[in-house]
Amino acid sequence: MNETTLTKMRQMKLFGMYGAFKSAIETGKTDNYTMDEFVAHITEAEWDDRQNRKISRTIGNARFRYKASVESIIYDPSRNIDKNKIIRFAECDYISKAENVLITGSTGVGKSYIASALGHQSCIEGYRVMYFNVDKLFARLKMAKADGSYIKEMAKIERQHLVILDDFGLQQLDNQNRLTLLGIIEDRNNKKSLIITS
Repeated sequence: MNETTLTKMRQMKLFGMYGAFKSAIETGKTDNYTMDEFVAHITEAEWDDRQNRKISRTIGNARFRYKASVESIIYDPSRNIDKNKIIRFAECDYISKAENVLITGSTGVGKSYIASALGHQSCIEGYRVMYFNVDKLFARLKMAKADGSYIKEMAKIERQHLVILDDFGLQQLDNQNRLTLLGIIEDRNNKKSLIITS
């Protein structure tokens, strides 16, 4: 009967429940629970599994440059990074308030890594995030104008709770790129957040 139940759980895509139930059977821990405790246990496992898969999807969709985390940021005195500020940013209050973050510094100090770490943390907190290298974004949007998918691309950007624009200002902007940037900022003003590294 347990095999049938496990098969049905897999077919219904209840992978968290499947894993918890199978583990409980294999370790013989099913007798340690009352009926309601066991139901709560497998329901909790399913909830956790779905949350983890959702976070993984959100992180995958964001297309971060680095696999970074707030915990792995190195606060060396020479980098001049305010640890308290980073911890406050990791709480993601700036996103709920539709505020923006500007990260500046010399080449190679880790601006992109910090932006990616804050983006990862935002995904964990349940926010939709997209990461862009500015030059590649503008090239992509120019191509989108040419093939007629520009409005769709801009709508996709607008739907994100947080947009990260990395390596801003490395090249001079032409008029078209200036207008595109203005459009992105205008759409997000007082509604959604931006992180810009420069």
